[in-house]
Amino acid sequence: MGFIKRLFLYGVVNILVILSISILMSILGIEPYLRANGIDYVSLLEFCLLWGMFGSLFSLFTSRIMAKLMMGVKLIDPRTSDMQQAKLVSMVHRLAQQAGLPAMPEVGYYVSDEVNAFATGPTRSRALVAVSTGLFKSMNWEQIEGVLGHEISHVANGDMVTMTLIQGIINAIVMFLARVISFFLMNRGRNNSSSSPRNSYLLTHLLEVVLSFLGMIVVNWFSRRREYRADEGSARIAGREKMISALQALGGQLEYADLTEHKSLATLKISAKPSKLSILFSTHPSLDDRIENLRKKSF
Repeated sequence: MGFIKRLFLYGVVNILVILSISILMSILGIEPYLRANGIDYVSLLEFCLLWGMFGSLFSLFTSRIMAKLMMGVKLIDPRTSDMQQAKLVSMVHRLAQQAGLPAMPEVGYYVSDEVNAFATGPTRSRALVAVSTGLFKSMNWEQIEGVLGHEISHVANGDMVTMTLIQGIINAIVMFLARVISFFLMNRGRNNSSSSPRNSYLLTHLLEVVLSFLGMIVVNWFSRRREYRADEGSARIAGREKMISALQALGGQLEYADLTEHKSLATLKISAKPSKLSILFSTHPSLDDRIENLRKKSF
């Protein structure tokens, strides 16, 4: 559910970091893969893997900070006297123990009418679980437990680390292809020894943006697989019916949003019946498919 929030923030930061690195290196003239007779492809691949992974890892290790800053997450003191907040913290900690997390995640909330929750963090020991105030208004505690079980399962499965590795590889491929394509387009019909690859900087950065969005198709395919696993993890630690009930409640909210054009819910970008084209860029399977997957599994 909230995984879309996490991936959106992560993806935007990742693209900005990659562009920043590329622009800085262009300005400084750091291009160890260029030779007098053209491109050294082995050096270029090593260069792209190094900086592609750096951008992805930077996004991962700043994920908790970025989530707090960009979404206004307010952390809950485990000793709070607020009954609702105390129950939320207790539920998260209980589910984290059942999932075998080595340390309890931070728990927080953010003010929003959207029906959402998310978990983020660089490791299973340094995680953050946050819910929207709209979630409390729209779901009962059993459904909320299903949602929290889903988010805790993302942490337990190491999904952010896995997605970081995948994103790092995609970054490397994007940087590699952008430079190769730009080099050949700018040097068509020229003698490579007399051409000036520096003239292709703008084209390289433009290609990086375009290819990054195409790379999101691959990243989102992996994300949809992870969503099924997180649903199944919630079914094990919170209960199958609670997870199904949460998905059904979310589906009801989306149907309501379609009728009322409720913008805060529309930002979830989750549809019970997505089009064939939109599914390519969706981080989540359809709600119907997720419910069907849970019903046919044995736990």
